[in-house]
Amino acid sequence: MHAAVVVFPGSNCDRDLAVALSRAGARVTMVWHKDTAMPQGVDLIAVPGGFSFGDYLRCGAIAANSPICQSVKAHAERGGYVLGICNGFQILTETRVLPGTLLRNAALKYICRPVPLTVTTADSAFTCRYEAGQTITVPIAHHDGNYHADAETLAALKDEDRIAFRYARNPNGSADDIAGILSQNRRVLGMMPHPERMAEPAHGGTDGAAMFAGLVDQLAHA
Repeated sequence: MHAAVVVFPGSNCDRDLAVALSRAGARVTMVWHKDTAMPQGVDLIAVPGGFSFGDYLRCGAIAANSPICQSVKAHAERGGYVLGICNGFQILTETRVLPGTLLRNAALKYICRPVPLTVTTADSAFTCRYEAGQTITVPIAHHDGNYHADAETLAALKDEDRIAFRYARNPNGSADDIAGILSQNRRVLGMMPHPERMAEPAHGGTDGAAMFAGLVDQLAHA
Protein backbone atom coordinates (compact mmCIF):
# COMPACT_ATOMS: atom_id res chain seq x y z
CA MET A 1 0.00 0.00 0.00
CA HIS A 2 1.42 3.36 -1.08
CA ALA A 3 0.69 6.45 1.04
CA ALA A 4 1.56 10.07 0.32
CA VAL A 5 2.02 12.46 3.26
CA VAL A 6 1.58 16.10 2.24
CA VAL A 7 3.97 18.63 3.81
CA PHE A 8 3.17 22.34 4.17
CA PRO A 9 5.25 25.14 5.71
CA GLY A 10 4.31 24.80 9.37
CA SER A 11 3.42 21.09 9.32
CA ASN A 12 4.81 19.46 12.43
CA CYS A 13 3.20 16.02 12.47
CA ASP A 14 4.22 14.90 9.00
CA ARG A 15 7.06 12.66 10.18
CA ASP A 16 4.96 11.20 12.99
CA LEU A 17 2.29 10.30 10.46
CA ALA A 18 4.82 8.83 8.03
CA VAL A 19 6.34 6.69 10.80
CA ALA A 20 2.93 5.42 11.93
CA LEU A 21 2.01 4.44 8.37
CA SER A 22 5.42 2.85 7.75
CA ARG A 23 5.23 0.82 10.95
CA ALA A 24 1.83 -0.47 9.80
CA GLY A 25 3.40 -1.67 6.53
CA ALA A 26 2.80 1.19 4.09
CA ARG A 27 5.30 2.57 1.62
CA VAL A 28 5.36 6.32 2.27
CA THR A 29 6.28 9.22 0.01
CA MET A 30 6.52 12.77 1.34
CA VAL A 31 4.92 15.31 -1.02
CA TRP A 32 5.69 19.04 -0.90
CA HIS A 33 2.76 21.48 -1.06
CA LYS A 34 4.08 23.16 -4.23
CA ASP A 35 4.02 19.90 -6.17
CA THR A 36 1.15 19.71 -8.62
CA ALA A 37 0.66 15.95 -8.81
CA MET A 38 0.78 12.94 -6.55
CA PRO A 39 3.23 10.09 -7.19
CA GLN A 40 1.95 7.29 -9.40
CA GLY A 41 0.00 4.55 -7.68
CA VAL A 42 -0.87 6.39 -4.46
CA ASP A 43 -3.61 4.61 -2.50
CA LEU A 44 -3.90 7.00 0.45
CA ILE A 45 -3.22 10.70 0.83
CA ALA A 46 -2.54 11.76 4.42
CA VAL A 47 -2.75 15.44 5.38
CA PRO A 48 -0.95 15.95 8.71
CA GLY A 49 -1.38 18.21 11.68
CA GLY A 50 0.54 21.35 12.49
CA PHE A 51 0.11 25.03 11.75
CA SER A 52 0.25 25.32 7.97
CA PHE A 53 1.28 28.84 6.94
CA GLY A 54 1.12 29.92 10.59
CA ASP A 55 -2.69 29.51 10.69
CA TYR A 56 -3.05 32.94 9.08
CA LEU A 57 -6.51 33.97 7.85
CA ARG A 58 -8.23 30.77 9.06
CA CYS A 59 -6.60 27.49 10.00
CA GLY A 60 -5.97 25.60 6.77
CA ALA A 61 -7.29 28.37 4.49
CA ILE A 62 -3.98 29.17 2.76
CA ALA A 63 -2.91 25.52 2.61
CA ALA A 64 -6.22 24.66 0.93
CA ASN A 65 -5.13 26.85 -1.99
CA SER A 66 -1.71 25.22 -2.38
CA PRO A 67 -1.11 23.54 -5.76
CA ILE A 68 -1.09 20.03 -4.28
CA CYS A 69 -4.59 20.41 -2.84
CA GLN A 70 -6.06 20.21 -6.33
CA SER A 71 -4.61 16.71 -6.50
CA VAL A 72 -5.95 15.90 -3.03
CA LYS A 73 -9.44 16.96 -4.13
CA ALA A 74 -9.19 15.06 -7.41
CA HIS A 75 -8.03 11.92 -5.57
CA ALA A 76 -11.00 12.14 -3.21
CA GLU A 77 -13.46 12.83 -6.02
CA ARG A 78 -12.43 9.70 -7.92
CA GLY A 79 -12.90 7.56 -4.82
CA GLY A 80 -9.40 7.59 -3.38
CA TYR A 81 -8.72 7.38 0.34
CA VAL A 82 -7.76 10.53 2.26
CA LEU A 83 -6.92 10.99 5.93
CA GLY A 84 -6.77 14.47 7.46
CA ILE A 85 -5.63 14.87 11.07
CA CYS A 86 -6.00 18.10 13.07
CA ASN A 87 -4.76 20.81 10.68
CA GLY A 88 -5.33 18.22 7.96
CA PHE A 89 -9.00 18.03 8.96
CA GLN A 90 -9.18 21.83 8.84
CA ILE A 91 -7.69 21.77 5.33
CA LEU A 92 -10.21 19.16 4.17
CA THR A 93 -13.08 21.36 5.33
CA GLU A 94 -11.54 24.41 3.68
CA THR A 95 -11.30 22.51 0.37
CA ARG A 96 -14.90 21.26 0.89
CA VAL A 97 -13.75 17.67 0.66
CA LEU A 98 -15.55 17.32 4.01
CA PRO A 99 -18.47 19.41 5.28
CA GLY A 100 -18.52 21.75 8.22
CA THR A 101 -15.85 23.93 9.77
CA LEU A 102 -13.51 24.00 12.76
CA LEU A 103 -13.99 27.00 15.04
CA ARG A 104 -12.00 28.36 17.97
CA ASN A 105 -12.26 26.12 21.05
CA ALA A 106 -15.17 27.11 23.27
CA ALA A 107 -12.86 28.08 26.14
CA LEU A 108 -10.69 30.12 23.73
CA LYS A 109 -7.61 28.20 24.85
CA TYR A 110 -5.18 25.82 23.20
CA ILE A 111 -5.69 22.27 24.50
CA CYS A 112 -2.99 19.60 24.45
CA ARG A 113 -3.69 16.38 26.33
CA PRO A 114 -4.87 12.78 25.87
CA VAL A 115 -8.65 12.51 25.71
CA PRO A 116 -11.08 9.56 25.67
CA LEU A 117 -12.87 8.98 22.38
CA THR A 118 -15.84 6.78 21.58
CA VAL A 119 -15.57 4.88 18.31
CA THR A 120 -18.97 5.65 16.81
CA THR A 121 -18.74 3.37 13.79
CA ALA A 122 -16.51 0.48 12.77
CA ASP A 123 -17.84 0.59 9.21
CA SER A 124 -14.87 2.18 7.44
CA ALA A 125 -11.33 1.27 6.48
CA PHE A 126 -10.14 3.73 9.12
CA THR A 127 -12.10 2.24 12.02
CA CYS A 128 -12.42 -1.43 11.04
CA ARG A 129 -9.99 -2.60 13.72
CA TYR A 130 -12.12 -1.05 16.47
CA GLU A 131 -15.52 -2.02 17.85
CA ALA A 132 -18.42 0.41 17.65
CA GLY A 133 -18.87 1.84 21.13
CA GLN A 134 -15.26 1.15 22.11
CA THR A 135 -13.45 3.83 24.13
CA ILE A 136 -9.89 4.69 23.12
CA THR A 137 -7.45 7.33 24.32
CA VAL A 138 -5.86 9.64 21.75
CA PRO A 139 -4.14 13.03 22.25
CA ILE A 140 -5.50 16.34 21.01
CA ALA A 141 -3.40 19.45 20.37
CA HIS A 142 -5.43 22.29 18.91
CA HIS A 143 -6.77 25.79 19.36
CA ASP A 144 -9.44 25.55 16.66
CA GLY A 145 -10.97 22.11 16.99
CA ASN A 146 -14.57 23.04 17.68
CA TYR A 147 -16.48 21.25 14.90
CA HIS A 148 -19.64 22.91 13.63
CA ALA A 149 -22.02 22.44 10.71
CA ASP A 150 -25.59 23.39 9.93
CA ALA A 151 -28.45 21.30 11.31
CA GLU A 152 -29.03 19.51 8.01
CA THR A 153 -25.39 18.44 7.75
CA LEU A 154 -25.27 17.27 11.36
CA ALA A 155 -28.45 15.24 10.83
CA ALA A 156 -26.99 13.65 7.68
CA LEU A 157 -23.75 12.74 9.44
CA LYS A 158 -25.71 11.02 12.19
CA ASP A 159 -28.31 9.35 9.97
CA GLU A 160 -25.68 8.05 7.53
CA ASP A 161 -23.42 6.72 10.31
CA ARG A 162 -20.63 9.08 9.23
CA ILE A 163 -19.52 10.25 12.67
CA ALA A 164 -16.36 8.21 13.14
CA PHE A 165 -15.41 9.38 16.63
CA ARG A 166 -17.02 11.36 19.41
CA TYR A 167 -15.39 12.91 22.45
CA ALA A 168 -16.37 11.02 25.57
CA ARG A 169 -15.86 14.30 27.46
CA ASN A 170 -16.12 17.17 25.03
CA PRO A 171 -13.03 19.39 25.45
CA ASN A 172 -13.70 22.06 22.84
CA GLY A 173 -17.45 22.56 22.33
CA SER A 174 -17.80 20.53 19.13
CA ALA A 175 -21.39 19.99 17.98
CA ASP A 176 -22.71 16.55 18.95
CA ASP A 177 -19.30 15.84 20.57
CA ILE A 178 -17.87 15.20 17.09
CA ALA A 179 -14.16 14.39 16.95
CA GLY A 180 -14.02 12.91 13.44
CA ILE A 181 -16.26 12.47 10.39
CA LEU A 182 -16.38 10.40 7.21
CA SER A 183 -17.24 11.40 3.65
CA GLN A 184 -20.36 10.03 1.99
CA ASN A 185 -18.40 7.20 0.36
CA ARG A 186 -16.60 6.55 3.69
CA ARG A 187 -13.19 6.88 2.04
CA VAL A 188 -12.23 10.24 3.56
CA LEU A 189 -11.75 10.72 7.29
CA GLY A 190 -11.11 14.01 9.03
CA MET A 191 -10.40 14.02 12.76
CA MET A 192 -8.94 16.45 15.27
CA PRO A 193 -7.25 13.95 17.66
CA HIS A 194 -3.82 12.58 16.75
CA PRO A 195 -3.75 8.75 16.43
CA GLU A 196 -0.16 8.95 15.12
CA ARG A 197 0.86 10.21 18.57
CA MET A 198 -0.53 7.10 20.24
CA ALA A 199 0.76 4.46 17.86
CA GLU A 200 3.65 2.77 19.71
CA PRO A 201 4.52 1.92 23.33
CA ALA A 202 6.99 4.80 23.63
CA HIS A 203 4.06 7.18 23.19
CA GLY A 204 2.47 5.90 26.40
CA GLY A 205 -0.26 3.98 24.60
CA THR A 206 -1.07 2.28 21.31
CA ASP A 207 -4.77 2.98 20.78
CA GLY A 208 -4.02 4.81 17.53
CA ALA A 209 -2.05 1.93 16.00
CA ALA A 210 -5.19 -0.03 15.10
CA MET A 211 -6.29 2.73 12.74
CA PHE A 212 -3.14 2.51 10.66
CA ALA A 213 -2.96 -1.29 10.77
CA GLY A 214 -6.58 -1.64 9.63
CA LEU A 215 -6.21 1.02 6.96
CA VAL A 216 -3.09 -0.53 5.45
CA ASP A 217 -4.64 -4.01 5.53
CA GLN A 218 -7.87 -2.85 3.89
CA LEU A 219 -6.14 -0.90 1.12
CA ALA A 220 -3.52 -3.58 0.49
CA HIS A 221 -6.29 -6.10 -0.25
CA ALA A 222 -8.65 -3.71 -2.07
